[in-house]
Amino acid sequence: MPVITSGAHPRALWPGVRAWFGAKYNERPKVWSQFCDVVKSDKAYELDVAMTSFGLLEKKPEGQPLQYDSHSQEWERKHTHDVYAGGYIVTEEEMEDNLYEDRSFQRSQLLALSAAETKEYKGVNWLAEAFDTTGAYVGGDGVALCATTHPVQYSTDGTAYQANTLSAAADFSEAALEDLYILARNNENSRGIRFPLNIKKLIGGTSLTFEFERVLHSALRSGYGTNDINALKELGLLQDNAYVINPYLTTGDWFGKTDAPNGLTCYQRRALKFSQDNDFDTSNAKAKCSERYVFDFTDWRGIYGVQGA
Repeated sequence: MPVITSGAHPRALWPGVRAWFGAKYNERPKVWSQFCDVVKSDKAYELDVAMTSFGLLEKKPEGQPLQYDSHSQEWERKHTHDVYAGGYIVTEEEMEDNLYEDRSFQRSQLLALSAAETKEYKGVNWLAEAFDTTGAYVGGDGVALCATTHPVQYSTDGTAYQANTLSAAADFSEAALEDLYILARNNENSRGIRFPLNIKKLIGGTSLTFEFERVLHSALRSGYGTNDINALKELGLLQDNAYVINPYLTTGDWFGKTDAPNGLTCYQRRALKFSQDNDFDTSNAKAKCSERYVFDFTDWRGIYGVQGA
């Protein structure tokens, strides 16, 4: 078990150090909460169950009985909370002799930073693994978050699948965004009833910052050298600042958060809490923090995504 002793920071035992650095930089706002909904939970887990609707009505011949329909339960999604915890132990001698404890060794703040960073990594995992069909990152329907093979009972195009990604990888562009928007607008439920979705916010890594800005805010079509208007902007399909730059996304993949409910969600069972105590035999000081939550999704329709080419 690691224990922070006087030897861990020998310079802290003597005056004259101008600054301690490397553990804290400018704080930034939370990123995960800009594309994940938050649901407070008071149970060991949360359970969501998908169900079908009724299908389209059938024509009833004169004098003949009507066709009755049924609807049923499909798959279910269980969201089980995880506990994330960390802490440190400091010897009594280190606390007594550290001349910078009250100024530069605010270890509780460092622990809070670690907790916040952990949540960012957990929050982005579903996007980072959105196209992975082989690992643990599959949805209740058994396929990846973003796929062309989401199973449905019926579709108006005659297939047994629906898609929330384009059929081919594509770097972000105005044309690719238009294709993704059209795909979302053509959404159906599992019985073929149309529920057109709107893309409310774009999500991408740092490398897409400038392209997002150009495509969303240019008065004319970006990169075409024509006088054609920017249809996305003119139609008000994505409002100003309707994108999130997520520095934890390191690929060229990009995503659109839609207005479908039960998409990417942080199920928060217990908020971050700190506690501390002393060991009687050693007089070592212990401090810890823990938080209980899980990031997950139920309906894949909440996110439409495209793999970068």
